[in-house]
Amino acid sequence: PPPPPPPPPPPPFFFLMIRRPPRSTLSSSSAASYVYKRQAYTPSVAVAAGQAPTCSTAKLIVPWKAGGGTQVIFAIFEKVVQKMDVESKIKLVMIPGQGGNKGAKEAAKAKPDGCTLFAIHQSAVTSYLNGRIPFHYNNFETIALLTSTPDIVGASKDVPWNNFAEFKEATLAAPGTVKVGATFGSTSQFYWLVLESKTGMKFKFVPYDGTRERMTAILSGAIDMGGLNVASGRKYLENGDLKGFAIAAAERSKHLPDMPTLKELGVDMIYALQRGIVAPKGTPRAIIDYWADVFKTAAADAEFLEQMDAKGTDVDYVGPDGYRDLPLLLREGVDPQVDVRLDRDETYADLSPDHAPGPVSY
Repeated sequence: PPPPPPPPPPPPFFFLMIRRPPRSTLSSSSAASYVYKRQAYTPSVAVAAGQAPTCSTAKLIVPWKAGGGTQVIFAIFEKVVQKMDVESKIKLVMIPGQGGNKGAKEAAKAKPDGCTLFAIHQSAVTSYLNGRIPFHYNNFETIALLTSTPDIVGASKDVPWNNFAEFKEATLAAPGTVKVGATFGSTSQFYWLVLESKTGMKFKFVPYDGTRERMTAILSGAIDMGGLNVASGRKYLENGDLKGFAIAAAERSKHLPDMPTLKELGVDMIYALQRGIVAPKGTPRAIIDYWADVFKTAAADAEFLEQMDAKGTDVDYVGPDGYRDLPLLLREGVDPQVDVRLDRDETYADLSPDHAPGPVSY
């Protein structure tokens, strides 16, 4: 008999953050109504559990050029892991191109021995939804979700608008004329597509392969608008080289306290890049557990947390099973507009009492 049809792909709202309060204050019907901020934890040991791979140094593929937010964040992880007393460490290898898909393909076909890891974010899902790549997280073993970085509505210093209201008014008056830089089919374009849907604005999209190229374009005035974040854009915003009209977060950034949130401006939208680590499909669970413990320990390093805070990036460790469960939970009907996040050692299944444990296929 023919095989059964595959289940539907994860929804495009996969990239929205999920935030929740402590279990003691949460009812199953109100999980989507709260915002909870956690305290940083400190691991009791610095020696990884599980089974280390046979290589002394694993290749961590970053599918973007140096200088982008993903490379910057994982370069800091690399330094922290290098200092740890563990059997196998990591070395970043940049494989840019095809909007992040070239590196994804390279990682997906690597030997599943724990010696090749992949730095991933939601572009894996947006590229899949757009048909640019035939797989997403289902072609990998999830290791850890690590950081979350909210996006900023960024603008060239040369645009005539000085705030979001002026920008919106001008864009609504001349739809399809404001030039927005984005990697087509990736999160940097979905951000503006969601903003279009929420506000009625229409943009003229200009393609760039990654953050570095987009930043160069917006700094030179070749485009009017582009997505920023505190990690890549703070110094330019503070120096007046770029303008920032709003941040797509639940609350204002302490590093940019004068910048309003989109919600304050009447746009019900929270949007953040959630970066994590995966391994090729078939990597043994013991090796997955080893790397999960390495990154969990690194994510608790005081110096690392300080650097992430300076870059406006939340550290939100979620382990292998919880990370794998995220798309399934969202398909079960959680309101994608809600900003709910997990405690450190819980899984996304914990938010759904009716979710049956077991292998996840998506």
